[in-house]
Amino acid sequence: MKHIYSTILSLFFATSIMAQGWQNNYGGVMLQGFYWDSYVDSKWTTLEAQADELSSYFDLIWIPQSGNCNNSYNNMGYMPVYYFDQNSSFGTESELRKLISTFKSKNLGVIADVVINHRNNLGVGNSWVDFPKETYKGVDYQMLPSDICGNDDGGATKTWADGKGYKLGNNDTGEDWSGCRDLDHTSANVQKCIKVYLDYLLNDLGYSGFRYDMTKGYSASYTAKYNKESGVSFSVGEYWDGNVNTLKSWVDGTKDNGTIMSAAFDFPFRYTVRDAINGNNWTKLANSSLMSQSGYSRYAVTFVENHDTQYRSATEQQDPIKKDTLAANAFLIAMPGTPCVFLSHWKDYKQEIKNMIDIRKAAGITNTSSYSNFASNTKYYANNVKGSKGNLIVVVGSNPDGYTASSTYVQVAKGYHYRYYLSKSTGTAWADKASGTYTDAFDVTLSAVSQSSDAKVVYTLDGSTPTANSTQVASGTKIRISSSETLKVGILSGSTVSGVITREYTVKPFKAHTATVYLKDPEWSPVYFYAWDPAELTGKWPGTSITDTKTIDGVKWYYHKFDVNTAGYSFNIIFNQGSGKLQTADLGPITEDTYFEITGTYGGKLVANDVTSTMTAIDGIKADNVQYGDNAYYTIGGQRVAAPAQKGIYIHNGKKIVVR
Repeated sequence: MKHIYSTILSLFFATSIMAQGWQNNYGGVMLQGFYWDSYVDSKWTTLEAQADELSSYFDLIWIPQSGNCNNSYNNMGYMPVYYFDQNSSFGTESELRKLISTFKSKNLGVIADVVINHRNNLGVGNSWVDFPKETYKGVDYQMLPSDICGNDDGGATKTWADGKGYKLGNNDTGEDWSGCRDLDHTSANVQKCIKVYLDYLLNDLGYSGFRYDMTKGYSASYTAKYNKESGVSFSVGEYWDGNVNTLKSWVDGTKDNGTIMSAAFDFPFRYTVRDAINGNNWTKLANSSLMSQSGYSRYAVTFVENHDTQYRSATEQQDPIKKDTLAANAFLIAMPGTPCVFLSHWKDYKQEIKNMIDIRKAAGITNTSSYSNFASNTKYYANNVKGSKGNLIVVVGSNPDGYTASSTYVQVAKGYHYRYYLSKSTGTAWADKASGTYTDAFDVTLSAVSQSSDAKVVYTLDGSTPTANSTQVASGTKIRISSSETLKVGILSGSTVSGVITREYTVKPFKAHTATVYLKDPEWSPVYFYAWDPAELTGKWPGTSITDTKTIDGVKWYYHKFDVNTAGYSFNIIFNQGSGKLQTADLGPITEDTYFEITGTYGGKLVANDVTSTMTAIDGIKADNVQYGDNAYYTIGGQRVAAPAQKGIYIHNGKKIVVR
């Protein structure tokens, strides 16, 4: 009996700890894995392919709303239709499950974008109030007209419903939004559907947490209710308001029995950084935010840009940070709260952001770390943040060198309008270039962040652990990395080596080349290739009518060549039948020869699968059976092997063999 009682108590305790909105003393960093219209960069398969790199720096990744929006491609998911059908603009349900599973295996939790303030109806017969019936685990779930807020759409929905004999629900418990039908969260049916939906996201699909969209649209008490019942570990609400007191009130409104049940995106922090940068006045970084409020930094998910504030186009300029993106991220990543890095910034400044995250974690900074201001003027701003392993001084501004750190600190990062200094008490070696792929040889500054007066740096480039007999240099020495190396650096004090760090460098020089895009004969004509980069490669829609063809293994392929002349360059493509006719979704990014095959339609668009892995572009292969015998296998490089030892394409008896 005692054992059973202890087990029940432990389960209760574990659940109560999990459902506390956001973890205390949490040192993780989050990535917003999408931007507006990021249908290429945020495909489930594209994100999953980066799992090793992303999981090395991020602990959470927030991905787009993953439900089916009525089979509509090019839909960011903010007008949701289906809860239990997870085929979206970003990929299939099976691809989503694989992404979540892969990330979870690498300790990278996936945050679901939960849009439950409103829901789009099917609109069959011009109806305003018809929602799909969905069956999950043998039970039917369907929202009804009575689940719509009685004052939805400023009363327009009620006018329509009254004329059709439908009865709506109670008035909204939050702000109205006219884009879809606002859900009445006082309805028992709405609550039932949402609770099962959240359980499905968490315990079936495997999400690690929730990002609640538009929480101004309904009472914070429902966020508390849903989180308590789901037992979710991470919850963050989008309460879009720059007033820190209003934001605190929402966070407090998510309490259940005195316990806060959700974090919030720190919009005041975002506006503080924007105002400092756009107004050339760095003193504004002292303005209040949720992160700066005593007892609330735990619940502050800080950010400097997102899909709603970013610059989208000349006609949709939104409210972006206009410059100093690196300085903005340097401040974000150094400070308490849980930083959320924007995907566009990660793509543009990956190596420097990696180094910032490495430094944050080396110092042991968490969402509840304390900090103090060391300097504040219009040209630079300096904060000292106290981590569990050491202190970090972050200096940002148009003149960061105007601030001089004391001799008890070592500079570990220097970039455009920002500087990072670690306290010597941190006790770690440092290399100021993060792991990753570089296109050219580069210099790395090696430092001994140590209180020992005789500290030197020892390092190896072959992956072995440095010893007192390894190469020694003074702290602050630069070494040249000109080929792919595993760098290990340690602090040498006396005969003892400590504080060892590792960097994995790949040097891959860029070579200008041609990327050929192939499309297996779709058996319709004409065939258009619409490819674009900032220069719009194949002209205006529908693009270029392609007539060049090539026969590979007896199959006809349409193809077009594109020049790739600079490192980091890529382009996207859409195959189509002409204006007003069927087309594929956005495909890419493309940098090398790529093969596609049309396999059907979905959501009113053609489905194109990337089949590059099955292709060799080799035709007319014949085995030399006299010389080598019938049982030989050959790699594409011409090496003879007894049998395939790994995945790849082999030639055997005159045929291509694909080993998966």
